[in-house]
Amino acid sequence: MENVVAQYKDFLFPIAEIAASSLELIGIIIIVIGSFRALFLLIKSLIKKTPYRIVTDLGEALSLALEFKMGAEIIKTVVIHNLEELAILGVVIIIRAILAFLIHWEIQTEEKDHPSILKKSEKKD
Repeated sequence: MENVVAQYKDFLFPIAEIAASSLELIGIIIIVIGSFRALFLLIKSLIKKTPYRIVTDLGEALSLALEFKMGAEIIKTVVIHNLEELAILGVVIIIRAILAFLIHWEIQTEEKDHPSILKKSEKKD
């Protein structure tokens, strides 16, 4: 039985590490693309003097990236070796969940405060 568990761990741990790293990478790529898009919209807004949904778009990108990164953290629970690692992982998941909540709240606030900007930018883009 111990041999089966050892073989299972030898098989599962590398897959979990690759999957978690891949999800982390996807989250990073989303943040970079979303940030460049927000910068582009900011420059376009300054040049054309037209409001765009910059805050909302960036918030949505950050929120999506956080979802991928939280998925990676959940997968990392498979490779935990002791309670200290579990505690650290739990704190990271809680912090990311709070960030996701705050970003969603900010997006909703922005949409309520500036509904006309959202309608204009959706029609032009």
